[in-house]
Order: sequence, then C-alpha cells, then structure tokens
Amino acid sequence: MAEEFCDVGRGVTLCYEAFGDPDDTPILLIMGLATQMIAWHEDFCEELAGRGFHVVRFDNRDIGRSTHFDFSPASVKQMFTRRLPDEQYTLSDMAEDSAVLLEKLDLAPAHVVGASMGGMIAQMLAAERPELVRSLTSIMSTTGSRLHGQPALAVYRYLLRPPPRDRDGYIQRSAEVFGLVGSTGFQRDDQYIRERAARSFDRGFDVRAGGRQLGAIIASGDRTKSLRRIGAPTLVIHGTVDKMVRPSGGRATAKAIPGARLMMIEGMGHDLPRGAWPQIIDAIAEHARAADGARARAEAAA
Repeated sequence: MAEEFCDVGRGVTLCYEAFGDPDDTPILLIMGLATQMIAWHEDFCEELAGRGFHVVRFDNRDIGRSTHFDFSPASVKQMFTRRLPDEQYTLSDMAEDSAVLLEKLDLAPAHVVGASMGGMIAQMLAAERPELVRSLTSIMSTTGSRLHGQPALAVYRYLLRPPPRDRDGYIQRSAEVFGLVGSTGFQRDDQYIRERAARSFDRGFDVRAGGRQLGAIIASGDRTKSLRRIGAPTLVIHGTVDKMVRPSGGRATAKAIPGARLMMIEGMGHDLPRGAWPQIIDAIAEHARAADGARARAEAAA
C-alpha cells in the first residue's frame, strides 16, 4: 500500500491508495466533507478487500494530498443566499473527478461507496456517468433538499466556523465534533479520533478547504430529480442517531432512487465506528455481489 497520484484533468490531481488484488472486482470509496481518505480506516479497507474486492480510496479535490484550490470560500451570508463565488465548483465536478480516476486506473465499471458528502458525490456519479457504476452504496448522506437531513442546531457552530490553524487546536476540535455527532450505540475510540486528526493535519491542512467543499454542496442544491435517474442497484445506509445528516436524509435518498434499499443501523451517528463494521462491510459486499449477479444474468439473457 503506497500513496499514488492521478491527473484527472481540469487542473486536478488526486492522491489515492489501493488495497487487495488488482484482478478482483473494484470498489471505489469516496469520503466526505473536509475529510481525508484516511477516514476509510486501513483495517476497514483490508477487510473489504478480504471479501474479494480491489479497494481504492482517495482524497477528494481540496483535501489531503490532492489538488487544493486557492479561491476564498463563500461567506456565511453567501452560503445562505446561495450567491457563491464564480470559481465555486459543484458536486458534479467532484463526481467527474471520480469518473476520470476510475477510467484512468482502468477500474470501470466499479462498485461505488460514498460517505456523507462522499455519498452525494457517489450519487451524482451514478446519475451522470451510469456506465461507470456497477452498484451504489450511499452512507449517512442526503439529497440536498432543505426539508430532509438537516444538521442538528448544535452542529452549525462547527460547520460555519473555520477550524483552528494550529495542530493542537485542530485535534481538539476534531475530538469535539465527533463527541457531538459520533455514534452513541458503539464504543468511541477517542485516541484514534485524535490520532487521525493529527495525521490529517500533517498530510495536508488547509483552513479554507472545508468551506470550498461546503460551497460545492450548496451550489448543487436539491438533487432529488437527478437521483431519480439512477439505475444502478442502490443501498442506502444511515445511522439512527446521526446529528450531522439527520436520518430523514437517508430516508429521502432511498425514496428518491428507484428500487433503493434502506438499511438503518441502530445507535450509529455520523461516523464509521469499528463496532458497526461487520454490518456495514457485510452489507456492502452482499449488495455488490447481488448487483454483479443480476448484471451477469441480464447479460446472459440479452
């Protein structure tokens, strides 16, 4: 396992890592807002690879070791009025990054799994580049509707305020955020949360990056109509105590995507606690195999 880089065009280079046998069926993991690929824990990736998949995780644009932009993110007022900078990119732009990565690494079509904002990106990839997606798993995500999946009020003070610029402050804020939005039904590993935050800071801290990515979500608006175009077999996973993206966001996602199946995990918040891995990894693997089986039967009958 080693970090590698892929030029996906439009001035963007993505940092990625791969796990498992390259000859196995590919799974692309897409992480969320202001969160690096390392939030897909190495053990999680290895366990998924052990089920017979070639697993690839990557840093989205503006995070980690991938390309960072230099324009100023929208102000709070601009976000609420949706009057965003001309340079602001969208979730579709980020989905196209993922699409080109799949094509250049010769992974397409792949099973695509996204968490939080990564789920939004995965949804747009499935809607706009369906030929690249074998199946979709959308975890703790939403449709962009203002009526569903909105954060708890206590979360906004973290969403709308940039993180501390110093390493210790950044680590402390990460611990506070996950203390607020993390799972209540599974043991929380505070040491791991702090270690991951420290590693993230060292890999590529950018105080403005989260604001630019949040701008992409806002610029994309309500994507419900786009989600109705998704034809890939879809699994929606959501925690019952998620305060960052309320459970209504998962329910709305499953309702919007034709034939989607909703899986609620009791006690899971806006994180991927190790205690929930057996449920999540089993569900992803079984969903992917079922999709491949249906695809093979359809091709045989054609």
